[in-house]
Amino acid sequence: MQRDLFEEEHLLFRNTVREFLAREVVPHHAQWEKDGIVPRDVWKKAGELGLFALSVPEQYGGSGIRDFRYNAVLDEEIIRVGASGLGFSLHNDVVAPYLLDLTNDEQKERWLPGFVSGELITAIAMTEPGAGSDLQGIRTTAIRDGDHYVLNGQKTFITNGINADLVIVVAKTDPSAGARGITLLVVERGMEGFTRGRNLEKIGLHAQDTAELFFDNVRVPVANRLGPEEGQGFIQLMQNLPQERLSIAVAAVAASERVLEMTIEYCRNRKAFGRSIGSFQNTRFVLAELATEVEIARHYVDKCIRALNAGELTAVDAAKAKWWTTDLQNKVIDRCLQLHGGYGYMLEYPVAKAWLDGRVQSIYGGTNEIMKEIIGRSFGF
Repeated sequence: MQRDLFEEEHLLFRNTVREFLAREVVPHHAQWEKDGIVPRDVWKKAGELGLFALSVPEQYGGSGIRDFRYNAVLDEEIIRVGASGLGFSLHNDVVAPYLLDLTNDEQKERWLPGFVSGELITAIAMTEPGAGSDLQGIRTTAIRDGDHYVLNGQKTFITNGINADLVIVVAKTDPSAGARGITLLVVERGMEGFTRGRNLEKIGLHAQDTAELFFDNVRVPVANRLGPEEGQGFIQLMQNLPQERLSIAVAAVAASERVLEMTIEYCRNRKAFGRSIGSFQNTRFVLAELATEVEIARHYVDKCIRALNAGELTAVDAAKAKWWTTDLQNKVIDRCLQLHGGYGYMLEYPVAKAWLDGRVQSIYGGTNEIMKEIIGRSFGF
């Protein structure tokens, strides 16, 4: 079916993104995989082209266009070339709403111009060694002391953790108040007591810096709190998680489409028993099943994008999109790898890297089990 989500301006933006990736990313990504990190200058080059946070008002360097379709274009094109090291979606899709909607004028002046230019790389620190999907279980504390909070704790699995200049930290300002005691603080590079641990070794996403973060009596100014009051952090997170989960779903469908396309071409050219493996009924049936499911997923996600733009995307809808598409992504890539035979197990074939990179999709952003719990609770049982 014809995809009708985008307008002419989105297609022009897609061309800009493709040219940038072909010039600045694709030739270097293999080296970044070995290095375990993407150089900071790539972020600045992306910023110069206006690839970050078009939703930021013009006075702070953005375009003032709040349209998630641009985010989707960037996410899809990054997936299309297999540039899994770029943490742009975390910066653009996840952090941007916090810095746009929860900041005061002074904070906007301080942070948004650098956010748009790529000079300030961002991260959000929720997960801890003993708390993942259950955010109420975090142990990091931020105790008020005059005009500062004294922050203590540890975070892990933090995307952009090594490169980040601004980290939104989820902390308990009132440990006895449960969800009502959580506050979001922005920790800046160079604050005394803020250190980074290992750049973690992962199954996939080898070029993406994923780090441990440590906070030892870090004095964070009250002026770095997001929102006018303490104790609103849990609500703020719940309001923004649907967009994060939609971003993951966008990437999942794009990855599924890419691998399926590569596999169809492989099956057309690979010969076995004197004919292409695509001519065997089993191959055709597998590809027919996958193509159908991926197209159905595509149309649901596109509808979610429209709903987000209209301010109508619910947490339940986003949870449905996230779990279904990421489970589908893992299924598609696994079955496509099987169709590649032994070559699918070789890292020189993109399907192998996609298999490694994609496995985390059903884990981060809230595990798929948590997504089903969110949906199940909506029934009122």
